[in-house]
Parts: sequence; structure tokens; C-alpha cells
Amino acid sequence: MKALAKSFEYAWQGFIYCLHHERNMRIHLVFTLYMYSFLLFFDYFKITGLALSVIFIANAIVFMGELLNTAVENTINLLEKKYNKMAKVAKDTAAAAVLVGAFFSVAIGVALLWQPEASKKLYQYYTGNIFMLICLIISLIVSIVYILIGPLAIRDYLTGKPKNTNNKAKVKGANK
Repeated sequence: MKALAKSFEYAWQGFIYCLHHERNMRIHLVFTLYMYSFLLFFDYFKITGLALSVIFIANAIVFMGELLNTAVENTINLLEKKYNKMAKVAKDTAAAAVLVGAFFSVAIGVALLWQPEASKKLYQYYTGNIFMLICLIISLIVSIVYILIGPLAIRDYLTGKPKNTNNKAKVKGANK
């Protein structure tokens, strides 16, 4: 049982690493959290259990793709210290897998959640409740800062620590 708990801990550490170091993973997380908050906290959207299951699967594919992309990139960075065309192809292809998953996840979301009446009610809710509109705007600003600079830079800024210089080896010409 202890080994199983350790495996979950390692998996969680991998997820947290990806959130700390990969801007695109933070983008996926923020968009996903906003989508679920609008779906679950407002009963405006009519969505079946099956449709929600499809959305869960689409989100899982995007997160899994980003995690695998990070693993591929870090493995290549570990093995290849200078430019290598095949390393670039491997990294770019892994990134493309995430892009395909994200594109189709958005397409699924639009297909299942395109409900103009629900969107109108959501708009009316925020325009009719100025406090909640301000909260939404503040959360959007915080989310943008989180996406752009990441949690480690925010932590370092808030604690007054000097910027963490991470000497991560990269293959020149590769993505990110």
C-alpha cells in the first residue's frame, strides 16, 4: 500500500512540475476551471451526463498530452545538449499532439455548449450583479498573471526571493 501511495505522490509531483514550468499547462488549467465553474455553478446550461462525460474525456486528453509533451521535451533536453534536427522533430511533434487535442477539445466544447440563451443569462447575471462582475474581472487578471509568469515567480515576488535561475538545457530551434 505504501508503494501505491508513493506512486500517486510521484504522479502529483509530475503534475505540479508541469504547472510550475509549462505556460501552456497553466492555460489549459485556467480555461478548464472557468469552463467548469460556469457549467457547475450556473444552471443556465442544459447539459446531459453523457455530454459532461465527453467534456471530461476531452479535458483529460489535453492534460495528458501536455504532460507527455513535457516528458518528451525534458527527456530530449537531458539527452541532447546541442541542436539536432531529429530532436526538434520529436519535440515539435509532441507539441503538435497537444495542439490537436486542444483544438478538438475546444470543438467539442463549442458543439456541446453553444447555447446562446444560457450565455445571455450568464451575461445578464454579471451585468446585473456588479460585485460578481468585479470578482470575475479580478479573477481574470489574476489568471492572466498566473499564466504569464507562473506560480514560482509569483511566490518569489511575494516572498522577496531572488529570481530562480533555472539552467535548463534546450535544443535550439525546438518549440517553447
